[in-house]
Amino acid sequence: MNEREEGLAAGARVAARLPARDLGRARRFYAERLGLEPVDERPGGLLYRCGGAEFALYRSTGASPGTFTQMAFEVDDIERVMAELRRRGVVFEEVDTPGLRTTGGVAEVDGNYPTKGYRAERAAWFHDSEGNLLGVGEPVA
Repeated sequence: MNEREEGLAAGARVAARLPARDLGRARRFYAERLGLEPVDERPGGLLYRCGGAEFALYRSTGASPGTFTQMAFEVDDIERVMAELRRRGVVFEEVDTPGLRTTGGVAEVDGNYPTKGYRAERAAWFHDSEGNLLGVGEPVA
């Protein structure tokens, strides 16, 4: 076993945690806009599962600044997914910063992680009801 394999978190599963000032409002957004229902809940928290991964919304008095991607969904057809999300009321961000510009809400992002086997990604971003910035990405072969 090498040093990398012995790391404390090497065998751990990863799950995102997103703050929500109003958990009821967040639950409605994720159900109505994204079509997701929690698989479990506890006082102050909702657990979701998507594609073998988990994320949780938790009641928080703090808020995300919404200036960076906190979680992203990898999809096979970004146009289809965006059309459905728009139909459900999701508003996609237009981005125009050095090195990243969206057209119609979609950015062409050069490069991808080599181990994933893709050369690029098409990406889009939107805010949830709590101000968290979420992404949608389609790998490009």
